Amino acid sequence: MKVTVVGAGVVGTLHAWQAVERGHEVVQIEREAEARGASLRNFGQIWVSGRAGGEELRTALRARELWEEIGGRVPALGFRANGSLTPVRGELERAVAEAAVARPDAAARGYKLLTPGEARAVNPALRGAFDAALYCERDAAVEPRTAQRALRAELLKHPHYTFLPGREVREVVGERAVRDDHGDVHASDVVVLCTGAWLGGLVRELAGPDLPVRRVRLQMMQTDPLGEPLTTSVADADSFRYYPAYASAALDELNARQPQPETAAAHRMQLLMVQRADGGLTIGDTHEYEHPFAFDTVEDPYDHLTGVVESLLGRPLPKIRRRWAGVYAQCTDPARVVHRQQVREGVWLVTGPGGRGMTCAPAIAEKTANDLEW
Repeated sequence: MKVTVVGAGVVGTLHAWQAVERGHEVVQIEREAEARGASLRNFGQIWVSGRAGGEELRTALRARELWEEIGGRVPALGFRANGSLTPVRGELERAVAEAAVARPDAAARGYKLLTPGEARAVNPALRGAFDAALYCERDAAVEPRTAQRALRAELLKHPHYTFLPGREVREVVGERAVRDDHGDVHASDVVVLCTGAWLGGLVRELAGPDLPVRRVRLQMMQTDPLGEPLTTSVADADSFRYYPAYASAALDELNARQPQPETAAAHRMQLLMVQRADGGLTIGDTHEYEHPFAFDTVEDPYDHLTGVVESLLGRPLPKIRRRWAGVYAQCTDPARVVHRQQVREGVWLVTGPGGRGMTCAPAIAEKTANDLEW
């Protein structure tokens, strides 16, 4: 077959990977010189711990297997099975962690509730005060700023893969063909549009105004090297409030009796933290849903996150090297991992994985390939 993939973010690149792996000829088109959206502006987490039970968890676990397999072939991905720790303080937060460990799928996630001493044996950098920590053994990480480049470098070794950067697809021409802004028509057996947070223009024309996908904005930051290993990803108990795996009566009690601090609530915040290959820490994040999004970043969320991190590490943060904002596309149907829609004969739109994009992209692409019988 000949497959055209539009978009070179993580979802598009993994679709190209699946097609090449199955022996097909692939043309991948990207409107920028290289992807610059949410696929780079994230934590690089393969985040199994917070996923909803059922299809979402199955997708994340399968993606975790695929990431490890691909990482073995492409060391530049920086894949590492680092797991995660979520320290908790007080009875209310501990009760949510205990409810998570009691889930029927806890073993599949690798959940364990650790004492402070056990948690520090896993991650000695956590010298701050906490009462227990939820450990998720199945969590992992890759390097988000370089992952797409590493995958593409591997794809370019195949004679039947072509990458066309700096071209924006403007229209679908007849069946199974698209025209780019250079005037070139790309005909194939199937076209997959993996357009990320680009939901206007051609996407709106093809999918209509009722596309069940919204855009979400977030703020993040990265530090200078920590000077020591942070051996796991780290979250705080506010993450319980934003991930479906933690829904429980205990979480309802936490929300009722211990609301978030004002800044965290105003910006819908949680702490997620991952160490990069150079030793720096990627730290976030916030959630903004209402359009129009702000064009600037604000300092209060960064101040809040700095305080939370320093309380867990028991030491000052290194200098902040970068701050940034990003926008990703999120399917508004909570029962779906991604929005997958045939928009024309032989043309499919795959978008809206939300914060699951880096985690689930390999399995999302595999399912597309299986469903379309590539």
